[in-house]
Amino acid sequence: MAHDRRRKARCRHCSQAHRPVAGSGTRMTVATTHVYNTARRTGWGGLAAALAAALLAACTSGPPPRVETPPAPSATLGGSLQPATWADVAGWTTDDLASAWPALQSNCLAMKRRADWARVCAAGLMVDGGDPIAMRTFFEDNFTPYRVVKDDGTDSGLITGYYEPLLRGSRTRHDVYQTPLYRMPAAWRGKTLPARAQLIRSAALTGNEVVWVDDPVEAAFLQIQGSGQVQLEEGGIMRLGVGGTNNQPFRSFARWLLDQGEITPVQATMQGIKAWTRANPGRVDEMLNINPRYVFFNENPGSNDGPIGKLGVPLTAERSIAVDPTYIPLGAPVFLSTTKPLSTEPIQKLVFAQDVGSAIRGAVRADYYFGHGDAAGDLAGRMKQAGRLWVLVPKGGPVGVAAR
Repeated sequence: MAHDRRRKARCRHCSQAHRPVAGSGTRMTVATTHVYNTARRTGWGGLAAALAAALLAACTSGPPPRVETPPAPSATLGGSLQPATWADVAGWTTDDLASAWPALQSNCLAMKRRADWARVCAAGLMVDGGDPIAMRTFFEDNFTPYRVVKDDGTDSGLITGYYEPLLRGSRTRHDVYQTPLYRMPAAWRGKTLPARAQLIRSAALTGNEVVWVDDPVEAAFLQIQGSGQVQLEEGGIMRLGVGGTNNQPFRSFARWLLDQGEITPVQATMQGIKAWTRANPGRVDEMLNINPRYVFFNENPGSNDGPIGKLGVPLTAERSIAVDPTYIPLGAPVFLSTTKPLSTEPIQKLVFAQDVGSAIRGAVRADYYFGHGDAAGDLAGRMKQAGRLWVLVPKGGPVGVAAR
């Protein structure tokens, strides 16, 4: 992810005037009440002015972070697709394609309107999904592999992992359920909103709570993952998906902790960050507020499939990836060759480019979807491996970004 170096706080003489209304249990101050009322009367324009006035009138405990522009991408992010043969694709003959077949079927739901994919998807209907030889023949007959190569001529890049978290929550605020997840007000769409710290310290989002969860750190990681499930105290599961953002840049918790000397590079994982928060509960808000980005959620009822990716189809555990669509078209089958977290044991699988992510930038770059729950989260949190990618292009179809 684009990491900005920590800058000195610009507000030194701060009090406890603006604690978060939703999540701390403290009463609304005169200033936050003014923000709330102004937002309700005047919409986004009034909210921005009210927030600015309130923040100037009374400093907060732990000032809002400075929003900085991410550095320009380096030349090594770029790349191209170079023709390859099936013999070049490392691990192609050993992958169990039967478990990839459901992901292909999901892919076809989104891609079959294109002529090149309509033909491929129609041919796929004739294949026995339980016959590995027939499935391999199907791909070799209908696709051409292209190796993804960086501008500097190398083909190795970073492969990380993500997952669908499972949180505990309630539809009402009580007891341990004090951290809200919000839906985005319709009038705010397309706007650049204040940073996370300012938003949650105001009362402007009151009434837009989707659910209350029991852990602010887990809520923050849910925002990073982009989708998740909440085990409701009332019973049942609530599935959440991204409903928008405040259009602020992302700052990495791991990068900030490293810059502070709080963790070592080996500890710069989701597990290491969570361990630090347990050891430093008094600094959790400080850490959370260094990231200006705030993610809003929608409830996605009635789905027992995986979370919906950017392609608009459910993600399949260990068969879906997030990519940079500047270089790899959404919907493309991709053969991935990497290793398991902190291991040399290979992962060599056919996956599908069905999602994107703000941190996924560059040609040889992918985020591997491990599935949902704690076990998937443990793997995703440790995944930071080198890997190679081959894009499979329908025969006769456009190559590269033209395939979008």
